[in-house]
Amino acid sequence: MPTAEVVLSLLQDLESDRIERTVSTHNTDKFAQAICAFANDLPGHRQPGYLLIGVDDLGRPSGLQVTDQLLQNLGALRSDGNVQPLPVLHVSRCALPGGDVAVVEVHPSDLPPVRYKGQVWIRVGPRKAIASEQEERMLLERRVAMARSFDAQPCVTATLDDLDLDRFLIGYRRRVIAEDVIAANGRSVEQQLAGLRFYDPRRACPSHAGVLLFGHRPVQHLPGAYVQFLRLAGEDPTSEVIDAKEVKGDLMTVLQTLDLLIDAHLRQRPVFVSTLREQIESDYPKAAVRELLLNAVMHRDYQSHTPVRFYWYAQHIQIDNPGGLYGEAVGHFPQRNDYRNPVVAEAMRALGYVNRYGQGVLRAQRALSDNGNRPAEFTADARWFSVRIPARTAASAAGSATSAAP
Repeated sequence: MPTAEVVLSLLQDLESDRIERTVSTHNTDKFAQAICAFANDLPGHRQPGYLLIGVDDLGRPSGLQVTDQLLQNLGALRSDGNVQPLPVLHVSRCALPGGDVAVVEVHPSDLPPVRYKGQVWIRVGPRKAIASEQEERMLLERRVAMARSFDAQPCVTATLDDLDLDRFLIGYRRRVIAEDVIAANGRSVEQQLAGLRFYDPRRACPSHAGVLLFGHRPVQHLPGAYVQFLRLAGEDPTSEVIDAKEVKGDLMTVLQTLDLLIDAHLRQRPVFVSTLREQIESDYPKAAVRELLLNAVMHRDYQSHTPVRFYWYAQHIQIDNPGGLYGEAVGHFPQRNDYRNPVVAEAMRALGYVNRYGQGVLRAQRALSDNGNRPAEFTADARWFSVRIPARTAASAAGSATSAAP
């Protein structure tokens, strides 16, 4: 947050279009319009704008005493639903000799135009105005030019200290960058992370993908970024719980833990096919369960606060992930695929969890058929994507053997 020296310099800069001053403490419309205008950043400064409350037009403190209630009211402007999309702002109190100043620091939006109650506000020199049709079109064009998937966008609540850099340097970088390139590379860690889209140098913070891959505690910043596992004795969620886990941590830890969970709960048994030979049968082929679970982790909506649900029932497995079909997959699944989280998908490919893009579902269905299971069933709506994997039964195994016979 800005120091007292920075605030004093802002007070004295009477011509800047990145500063708005007011002595009012109750004019919510005025405050929200200023926030909207700074977020739109029509001049393209790509620097924060400042709303200074408790300051007159000449830049002098008005003797205001900033209360906690005032700061809470200002912070609530971010999420009361009137400013859309949600702006990134910080609220603080600055004590000066002539009185307190409430400082609202507003960062430029990556998704302009930002609207307050349906209107697009911009800065025109030192004043606010409603954007013209041409100005709104300029903001829309900027949005298209800046469009990035959610996983590539900056995680503004995180810093470099929130990442385990050893995990990046030792566990990931060596897999994706040749040793001779690393040896000849004089770039900083931040620059290396940014080159792989795990860090935003302009915001000086990790991307969401960086937090997911290398964060000490990703759920602090992305509350739904974990897998909820239940092993149930019956066929519905009210059945007796045999085992329960919340699989949390960086993405590599989550994927490794899921592999161990599948191994621990996969029931395998030897079956004699002749007097001298036996083969191992299983209720589910591990390859299919693993593939469909990895798909859920890779394609889920990480903006949702809901985890991936991995429920293992007596006679079927259910995998539910927040976020429906995305992009080209809508109306064409599974023949076509698309990537809600392309940076995460690239990382999973580099780590060896994904071998070929767009083939996971087909491989899973083939593995189920080879094991004697019925095909997996898929359902989707705007909010959820669900997979139901039927267990192998004597009937389904017999049907598979009959269809495979010459």
